[in-house]
Amino acid sequence: MSDKELESRDAAEMDEAEMANAPTEEQINSGEKAGFPIGDLAIDQTISASDEKKAEEIDARQEISEVSLRQEDVEEIAPQEDKEDGNRHWYVIHCYSGYENKVRHNLEQRIESMDMKDFIFDVVVPTEEEIEVKDGKRRTIERRVFPGYVLVEMVLSDESWHVVRNTPGVTGFVGMGNKPTPLSQKEVSRIIKRMEADAPRIKVAYKVGQTVRIIDGPFNDFIGTVNDIDIERAKVRVMVSFFGRETPVELDFLQVDKA
Repeated sequence: MSDKELESRDAAEMDEAEMANAPTEEQINSGEKAGFPIGDLAIDQTISASDEKKAEEIDARQEISEVSLRQEDVEEIAPQEDKEDGNRHWYVIHCYSGYENKVRHNLEQRIESMDMKDFIFDVVVPTEEEIEVKDGKRRTIERRVFPGYVLVEMVLSDESWHVVRNTPGVTGFVGMGNKPTPLSQKEVSRIIKRMEADAPRIKVAYKVGQTVRIIDGPFNDFIGTVNDIDIERAKVRVMVSFFGRETPVELDFLQVDKA
């Protein structure tokens, strides 16, 4: 074999070896490539993608953790607010009749001096306006709804109990035994509604069967007997003697007085 033929054979064998070691298209796409620089690049790219995924997972966990902490903070604060509102009630204290306003003044001074404004919020003597007729004259008076009692809005604790209970003039809390009983919301609403009534109540100084004198209207100075009292309509029916016969006359409360 000539030298030229040998060189041609050696060149062909080298081309076949290079072709055998060359990566296939599938290997290039999958990054599997031994002996070529592109393999290192593929591995680096795989590692980089893995690190990015781990970093994203860490960021996600941190965000969830922060949200959970914020939710825990809200859950810790909310029950405290609900608890404070839930413990704030109206209570009734007993005192000597006629000393209600004095007791209120004494208690308000103690609340101020003992820095209890965050635990004892309000002290009220329930009153309502009332019109009474006496000696033929009408007058408007302020009447105590519950003589001998004062209402206190407070958060009940040992300290607030002692502040109220030891106020001069207070004889005790209303409740079972030594435990004060709070008023229900329905009871409080009813009392407030009564205090805020637009029209004053009219005091009825007589009862059915009682002899009264008419002091206003066409039957002025007539004497009669109370036959019926309608509190809701503020009307009274009086039987008067008219021409020898008993005649019913309907009048306003303010048109009648005791005989």
